[in-house]
Amino acid sequence: MHNAAIQRLKMGLPPGDAAIARSISAGVGFVSDFLRDMYLPYIAKGGSKIKFITGREGSGKTHLLELMLADAADAGFKIASFSAKKIWLNDFKEIYFEILRSVDLMDCLAGCRDSIIREMGFSPEDIPHGGTFADFLAAKDMLDAITKREIRQMLSGMFLKNPLMDHNFAFACSMLTGYLLGYPTLEEPSKELLLGWLSGSKDVRLPALRKLGLSPTRITKFNARHMLRSLAQAVRAAGYKGLFIAIDNLDILISDDSLEELHYTKMRREDTYESLRQLIDEIDTLVGVFFAFAFRRELIDDDRRGLKSYQALWMRIQNEVSSKRFNRFADIIDLDALARQEYGPTIVAEMSQKLTDALRGFDSGASPIGESKANELIERLPFSRTALPKQVNAATVGRWEEANE
Repeated sequence: MHNAAIQRLKMGLPPGDAAIARSISAGVGFVSDFLRDMYLPYIAKGGSKIKFITGREGSGKTHLLELMLADAADAGFKIASFSAKKIWLNDFKEIYFEILRSVDLMDCLAGCRDSIIREMGFSPEDIPHGGTFADFLAAKDMLDAITKREIRQMLSGMFLKNPLMDHNFAFACSMLTGYLLGYPTLEEPSKELLLGWLSGSKDVRLPALRKLGLSPTRITKFNARHMLRSLAQAVRAAGYKGLFIAIDNLDILISDDSLEELHYTKMRREDTYESLRQLIDEIDTLVGVFFAFAFRRELIDDDRRGLKSYQALWMRIQNEVSSKRFNRFADIIDLDALARQEYGPTIVAEMSQKLTDALRGFDSGASPIGESKANELIERLPFSRTALPKQVNAATVGRWEEANE
């Protein structure tokens, strides 16, 4: 276990490590296991979904995201994860560019290359290190006109003939995959031009795209969702089950913290809400995509600046049927409600014991709380500013003042 993860756990923060997150989980499996078993197979079959995760400080929002990302990766999904504190959300193209950076497009296209190699009756493992498939075929005197045509047809079928792909995006992916195959030939400057265009580089000269067969247009907030749909298709063509995207700290939209890098004006905040509204309305067109947004519950409770202030968005995500029972199908996953329903004394004591076990041997001073202390924390929960999981963490590592907030 890394020292950084230990320090994060001792401070009541998620460890930033999937294996550790799983080892200290207790109770949250009521949600995470359900999402894994019910939604991932649905997404893998071409479905799409958006979930919103909320709760008080320390309720386990980031922890749940870490579990969901780990489950998605284990199930064969390509994952992308980042904090809303790092990029502007009011322009969807910035979200798309961040997702593109997270998934590593060239890594995805390497999967497409390998798929083509297998379709042609070879194994990627047969290709010498540092060489290309075209080099391999040429060495065997097999890179004839018929074989070249077959490669071009496979590239066309994988990208250019896919009706869900933007033409420019498909053309770029076709050429970049050909670059990885070694045929059709693509010069290094042209490769950098295509990657620059895909990632939104302002240095790209649009007329240069025309020489490669692309339309001279930039990626904007108006076509970025279509580009994301195209990226999801490339991810699936690479052999992944789908694209799983987690965006944390959405409450930055209403933050007044002067230390934050980003500060949203009313106009930027409403542009973000509108962008989310459009994403929800178009989610069924994003085949094989799962979005998970996490935020503190202030984003719901703040009637003036929060989600409720933009009715066109709030109407689409609010839980239409209220119930005392926790609804795992609801679009908004309320971890405070989960704690009230599922986190009894036994679960709370187990949570403390697992954290103690994870910290054992690191001079942490951690000591598990018993069910009596767990009951005390649960009874005080309605009057506490801090969520139950963070209180359990504080009590376990000896920060009693925090546990009694």
